[in-house]
Formats: sequence, structure tokens, C-alpha cells
Amino acid sequence: MNQPVPLPTQNTAVTVVRRLRLASRALRRTVRFDVVLPPSYDAAAPAPYPVLYLNDGQDLRRLHLPATLNALYRHRAVRPFVLVAIQAGVRVQEYGTAAYADYLGRGSRAKHYTEFLLTEMLPYAQARYHVSANPAEVVVAGFSLSGLAAFDFVWHHPEAALRAGVFSGSFWWRRRALDQGYTDADRLMHLLVREGQPAPGQQFWLQTGTLDETNDRNNNGIIDAIEDTLDLMMELEQHGLHSNREVRYVEVVDGRHNQVTWGRILPDFFAMGLRASGDTGVADIGRTAGQPPGVG
Repeated sequence: MNQPVPLPTQNTAVTVVRRLRLASRALRRTVRFDVVLPPSYDAAAPAPYPVLYLNDGQDLRRLHLPATLNALYRHRAVRPFVLVAIQAGVRVQEYGTAAYADYLGRGSRAKHYTEFLLTEMLPYAQARYHVSANPAEVVVAGFSLSGLAAFDFVWHHPEAALRAGVFSGSFWWRRRALDQGYTDADRLMHLLVREGQPAPGQQFWLQTGTLDETNDRNNNGIIDAIEDTLDLMMELEQHGLHSNREVRYVEVVDGRHNQVTWGRILPDFFAMGLRASGDTGVADIGRTAGQPPGVG
């Protein structure tokens, strides 16, 4: 971005533009979405706004996202940015890894969702809401299966987005059933990272909760949600992407696989690439919003 986006001055409330629709050729359906505009939004601002594309955008209210953003803006803790909350269609088919469906054929339309983002949603938002096309100013995020989709998108399309946020990501996504000779090498996102190459400037924010699930495939005392995420971080580290630099991992003690936990940890996520210059108060906003204890 060539010029800094000015911080909000007096108005600190976001504006939620609801019930928007975009006819998608890639998905062959109408996509519903909401847009959250920052305080004092100016469509004629000298520089375009950073943008967050949020999968599973139908959960905007359950995440208490507008209220959290209002608190962050009130404390001048984040830069003004535009949030595009994209509602899910058939989640289990449109979210996943674009290159491969899983062993049950789930994620069969993930490549079409990727095409929708690249060729329809991003250009629409750039033209309509004055958001940046600079990949360093573009974040894609999601929850569970839509978090996997967000990671997959950023990993494979750094020309469009360089930052991903993944809440309780479905990194178990695999090409072989557990009772059909499965090994950890069958996890699809790990395979794609292992066989791929990172791009300069990529950043990944990854979150799990210690109560995300009870499944423990190898009976080592670590639930799969945590182990799969930590193993993915090891794959990233093999490419030179290190924890607390290009990768941030947040493990929420007693955090569950639901919107309550995800909503409370949002301030930590917003600190990645959206923090206001010189701000040190994002964590305090998290505590104000009821951030779960034991965040690591």
C-alpha cells in the first residue's frame, strides 16, 4: 500500500451492509454476503482499504464480530479495514482443498469456490468497496472446514492474498480412511504444503482449543485438532516459515469448537496485519471482550 490509511477520528462504530448478493458463474448459484465498513469509511480515500474475506460469514452475529470491531476501533487498536463476510453454501462440498477432494468425495467443489474468490468476489469488492488488491493487504480467514479452505487459498494464491487466519482448522482432511491403511502422510493440506513452495510475505495465524474434540488417532494423549495443526506448522517450518514470525499459533485452554471460543479470540487474530501502528492494546481488548484464559 502506497499511503497509510488514516485512523478513525470521532465515529468508532462499524457499518454493516447486510443481505448482499452476487450471482456466481463459478459456483452456479447466488452467493449471499455482508460487508462491514470501518468507522468514517470513505469510498474516495486516497488509498484503498485493507480487506478481510471471511468464510462462514453467516456466523457474523454469533461471533459478536461487529461488537468486537467497535471495541477495537474505539481503542484505536486496528487499522480501518473492510470485512467481507461470505455466507456458506454447501459447506462440505465448497470448502476443502481445491486440488483434491477427501476420501469420501467431500470438497468436490472447492476448486469452484477458489475460482469464485479469485475471479468474482475479490474483483467485485475491489470495484465496489475500495479495497486493496495488494496481496499484502488481503487476509482470508475461516473456521473449521472453511479455515482449511482459507489456508489452502492463501498457500496456493499468494498473488491474491498473503495472510490466512484459521480457527480450529480441519487439517485432518485426508485422502484415505482410517481403516484403509491411513498414515499421517495422507493428510491433504500437509501433503500440499510439503510438495509446494511458500511465497515471500506469507503469514499464517492458526488457532486450536484444547476441547476442540476428543479424537486421538494415535492414542498419544494429544487430540487430533492440535496435533494436525502442530504437524502442519512443522511442514511450514521446513520451508523456513517460523513460529512467532511468519506463523502464529494460539492454543486456547478449555477452548471449544464453536463460535463462542472463536469470537473471543478474534482480537488476537486481528493483530496479524491489521493492528494500528504503534498499538499495544489488542490483548487488552481481548480480555475486555471475554477472551478465554490460557491463551498460549
